[in-house]
Amino acid sequence: MHDDTLTRPDRLWLASEVLSRPSPVPGTAGVYGWHFEEAPFPDLPADQLLYVGIAPRHMTSRTSMQNLRKRVRYHFRGNAYGSTLRLTLGCLLGLELRRVGSGKRMTFAKAGEAVLSQWMARHARVCWLEHPEPWTVESGLIARLDLPLNLDRNRHNAFHPRLTEMRAQARQRAGELPVTT
Repeated sequence: MHDDTLTRPDRLWLASEVLSRPSPVPGTAGVYGWHFEEAPFPDLPADQLLYVGIAPRHMTSRTSMQNLRKRVRYHFRGNAYGSTLRLTLGCLLGLELRRVGSGKRMTFAKAGEAVLSQWMARHARVCWLEHPEPWTVESGLIARLDLPLNLDRNRHNAFHPRLTEMRAQARQRAGELPVTT
């Protein structure tokens, strides 16, 4: 299937390469996979696929404007509110989640997001697979592979309860803190 393309890719890409212009990431639909040279948490392995995502999501009510290039670049430089991968990594790395803006959004605030972006630039590597309907591929990958950083449709993964609890605790702590910028 598509497993080898993501688990044993011919090439893994760095943040500096992905964020360059022109970006090597295609502006098409597909599945992306994240590998980490250094594991974001002691119980997780390094140098293997830990998370997969898709762009666009399957939407029945409207057309998504997302593609591989936009999503992968956002994961490298965005914030935890718009990236479940960044939220997960920040929680695993012990960054402080905060309510920002109106207080409804949660991120690691400006300083924490910068720390996370730097960590990802040093340790995160990404690969991708172009596919016109990536949602048809994602659930099979999650079912077949050990992807501890994926939560959706991944309750069977041994790391799922721990990650779910860590993210819940981070959200609870953020709710108890004042809103920040």
